Amino acid sequence: MLGIIDWGIGGIGIYKLVKEQMPDTGVLYFSDTGATPYGKMKRRELAARVDAVIEFLKENGMTRLVIGCNAASTSIPDLRNHGIPIVGVIEPAVEMAARFQPERLGVIGGRRTILSGVYRSIFAERGIVIEQRIAQPLSALIESGDLSSSKLQEEARRILKPIHNCSHILLACTHYPAIRPVLENYVSDRTIFINPAAAVVKKLRNIKGTTGVGDRFFTTGDPKKMKRSANLAFEVDLVAAKKVSI
Repeated sequence: MLGIIDWGIGGIGIYKLVKEQMPDTGVLYFSDTGATPYGKMKRRELAARVDAVIEFLKENGMTRLVIGCNAASTSIPDLRNHGIPIVGVIEPAVEMAARFQPERLGVIGGRRTILSGVYRSIFAERGIVIEQRIAQPLSALIESGDLSSSKLQEEARRILKPIHNCSHILLACTHYPAIRPVLENYVSDRTIFINPAAAVVKKLRNIKGTTGVGDRFFTTGDPKKMKRSANLAFEVDLVAAKKVSI
């Protein structure tokens, strides 16, 4: 079974691609909206939380894992050895963006993701200078089911204004592809948005693992809100999610 962990429904974009490209793969999806947002947790707290979720999913049959959240992916170096392959979203995102050979690369992401400096340092190793923007509160708005309100559009305009002429902008949060049509209104006509979900799934295809049977969805938050938000953001009709406590 493949596990996908995210604080919310952002990883559903990865789930959707997995089901399109690897339809025989059973998925255990974990949305942790009942916990403090991962981007607001301290480093050790975040690693401990992700460790606990991983163990829960292993108890439910998980044999390989995608951490479908940029903030949580910054914690990978601090995780315990869980004895399973773990794929984060950061390395695949950098590899994908670098292949575009961007003239001017912007990166938008959550506060923890940007302030960690992880993207800046990894891109620097490839000789690529980036311009970063903290994109709060976009993910929270998307999580609530808001894909087009005046508030969301104003926040998108504010966030993108300093980097609107970038040749490429990396979406360093799995929620953001859900509002790509809105983001495109506030950048140059030549700007290309990079959604790394495909690169994550490509990396996953190279990792052997048992296929599993059926998909199951868990959340520490509200299952009904999770189902509604996933449908609005990614047009995925989830089977009922099970509320759990960890």
